[in-house]
Amino acid sequence: MAARRRRRRPGDASPWPFVGMAGMASVLFLYGAGGLIAPWWAVVLLLGVWLVLFVQACRWWTPRPRLVPVLPVVAVLVWFAVMVSGGLWLGWGWSA
Repeated sequence: MAARRRRRRPGDASPWPFVGMAGMASVLFLYGAGGLIAPWWAVVLLLGVWLVLFVQACRWWTPRPRLVPVLPVVAVLVWFAVMVSGGLWLGWGWSA
């Protein structure tokens, strides 16, 4: 038997912006912990990127609620790319 889906009424709030903002909060801790690997100036630049993505998430809250969860995924991919390239080409990381 197929599960019945509840129809959304026009006044119902979408859960997707809340999911996206929870993801943005999680990614903020990841960006802050990047200071263990990256120099301070790279962490400041990454936090600037996070701030831009957070503002975009706030702007998309009502008009595009389903796109808000995409922004934390983009933020993680940017963080990973910066950390890996900084480690490979600029020598960031733990000294052994």
